[in-house]
Amino acid sequence: MASNVYECLFILDTGKAGGDLAVVDRTLRTIFERNHAEVLVSRPWDERRLAYPIKNQKKALYYLTYFSAEGTALRGIENDASLAEMILRMMVLKIHPKLTETMLSIAKGEHATALHNYHEEPGEDGALTGGPGGGDGERRPRREREPAPVKD
Repeated sequence: MASNVYECLFILDTGKAGGDLAVVDRTLRTIFERNHAEVLVSRPWDERRLAYPIKNQKKALYYLTYFSAEGTALRGIENDASLAEMILRMMVLKIHPKLTETMLSIAKGEHATALHNYHEEPGEDGALTGGPGGGDGERRPRREREPAPVKD
């Protein structure tokens, strides 16, 4: 059976991680190696406030990992991750084979950690400049509303 490429986003407890990314990386790599998965890219994504508390934590570290493994290894990875105290949540997605090269090259890029913080900014003429979502970056003019007819 051929191995697949997966993307895994971990939400980690910042208190248990202790700000030591080497310990986080080593812990996650151990989980993958124990389940015969090959880590392709592994890096911190962002540390931010959570929308709602998870296990009484209001802030967490998001950690992104791409790995290659057989489909049967996923159950073991999820079981081992549920036993690790620093992992609050995790989500695994299978990457389509046509997108594998692109996703890995983006994740390995030097500006990869800054991409998710990129926001649209209005330019001098009021048009939006840059930002995710493609589009032409132009604002549409507002429709003028006609006043409602007055009834006598």
